Amino acid sequence: MNPDFRTGFIAIVGRPNVGKSTLLNALVGQKVSITSRKPQTTRHRIIGIHSDDAAQFIFVDTPGFQMEHKSALNRVMNKSVTDTLSNVDVVLFVIEASHFDPRDAQVMKLLPDSRPVILVINKIDTLQEKNELLPFIERMAKEFPFAEIVPVAAEHGKIEVLPKAIRTYLPEGPPMYDPDDITDRNERFLAAEIIREKIFRLLGEEVPYQSSVMIEQFTQEGNLRRIHASVIVDKAGQKAILIGKGGEKMKAISTQARKDMEQLFGSKVFLEIWVKIKSGWADDERAVKSLGYGDA
Repeated sequence: MNPDFRTGFIAIVGRPNVGKSTLLNALVGQKVSITSRKPQTTRHRIIGIHSDDAAQFIFVDTPGFQMEHKSALNRVMNKSVTDTLSNVDVVLFVIEASHFDPRDAQVMKLLPDSRPVILVINKIDTLQEKNELLPFIERMAKEFPFAEIVPVAAEHGKIEVLPKAIRTYLPEGPPMYDPDDITDRNERFLAAEIIREKIFRLLGEEVPYQSSVMIEQFTQEGNLRRIHASVIVDKAGQKAILIGKGGEKMKAISTQARKDMEQLFGSKVFLEIWVKIKSGWADDERAVKSLGYGDA
């Protein structure tokens, strides 16, 4: 092994919808965290792993820090952010190019001064004028003592400089995971997240935020995975929206989720999804924990 090999944990933090999960997937080189154009898609702490000849990067994607809503679910998600920041070697603080608002400033108040923080300016491909970037970098350099400032376009995979910058700040040490591992999460968890992503992508504003997914059964028979899942919603009307006219919406969710699972797991998948009503689940601490929120 390289005598200068480095291994460490890197938190990815920022307000909702700045592209944290897209950045994680680009850094890992494979989809391990769900993405959507709607904010607050990520609810769990997700670990993504990338190994090369010089380092093992253990990225921790966190939920977008939520200032506006104080449900039990959001309290658990915010605690996940603050707990993660105290247990990593490097922090990536992600913001959008030429955009820094009070929500970003709120997250910046959480940044530790005891470990290196790299400012990642994402979505630079969306800038109307490329000469806007340098003044924005200069402005942000005055806001916080960042170890580095790195512009990226995560959606297009333009992140080449970032791993080199991160490696500088990782401690020397052997890898903690197998070189082929890409996440510490099991297939059961990934299956639930893929279904949840399709709900976010295919439905309107309310239902995705009022729903959760539970895997009731996950079995493997040779090259076939049988997965039975339940989508938990708050109201009967949400159940009707999820199912859709003649069941067409749920059929689309199931079909897209199954295809993604087959690609990720490298096998055939039999997927069956039911919709169940559990009123007030997002405000019920016990219900939130029973659905796996707040788990490492």
